[in-house]
Amino acid sequence: MKYRDREGRDVGVETGQDQFLKHLYGNAFGRAVIRIMIRPWVSRLGGYVLDSFISKIGIRPFVKKNNIDLSMCEKTKFRSYNDFFTRKLREEARIPQGDEKTLISPCDGKLSVYPISDIAGRENTFRIKDTLYTTSSLLRSGKLAKQYEGGMALVFRLTVDDYHRYCYVADGEKSQNYHIQGVFHTVNPVANDVYPIYKENTREYSLLKTKRFKTILMMEVGALMVGRITNYEEAGTVRKGQEKGKFEFGGSTIILLLQKDAAVLDSDLIRNTEEGYETIVKMGERIGTAK
Repeated sequence: MKYRDREGRDVGVETGQDQFLKHLYGNAFGRAVIRIMIRPWVSRLGGYVLDSFISKIGIRPFVKKNNIDLSMCEKTKFRSYNDFFTRKLREEARIPQGDEKTLISPCDGKLSVYPISDIAGRENTFRIKDTLYTTSSLLRSGKLAKQYEGGMALVFRLTVDDYHRYCYVADGEKSQNYHIQGVFHTVNPVANDVYPIYKENTREYSLLKTKRFKTILMMEVGALMVGRITNYEEAGTVRKGQEKGKFEFGGSTIILLLQKDAAVLDSDLIRNTEEGYETIVKMGERIGTAK
């Protein structure tokens, strides 16, 4: 994978997991196996195993392999692998940057940004590599999709070594949660070359009506071995930086849809995406400003 940090340094390295998934999605036999692995019952079974006491044996090797710093966690002893995976950091580890005019990242992850426009005669479309997505298929609502015509789609891809809790990106009034049932493909880019993963995977979204950024759509997308997306609140007033929810084991994705002229994104994020790089960001970090 190709990553850049906010200083513009190339830091991406193809991992063993990347190579395995590329092989799995890249041939007919692997895709036959995938058709079984993506079923919701497989993720539920995996979640049961990772919630068990015996799963603790996987924590230490994972921490060592991925250089996970546990010093900023609220606790360092865990009852299961999933308890470790959904670990909570101390508040000072992820402080929201800027003022009310600053748009922040909802999570740790690898960010790409895409304009929502008319592509190949299809309205409200954005392109991830060679795959076209319409906001209407993503949301299963043409009426809602039209509100984001001419806006931006921000795709935050979380890998297994990232912090898997996420927050609100601005102060505002949150809607209820809307759940769309689906399957559980990996969100690794190799899968996107084969399947339109973001309109097939299980996902959940809500609307955040803000003073500075119009109405932001926040969507959480489940992935391979992620059986649960946990959002805490239903409708109500929320604040920037307030924890919104968490993912359980696996890679996963958060998508923000911004309306036209709602924000000015930082130029490095746009440049990196155009050059084929994902940008490494942290929860609470500035990614743009109010228009």
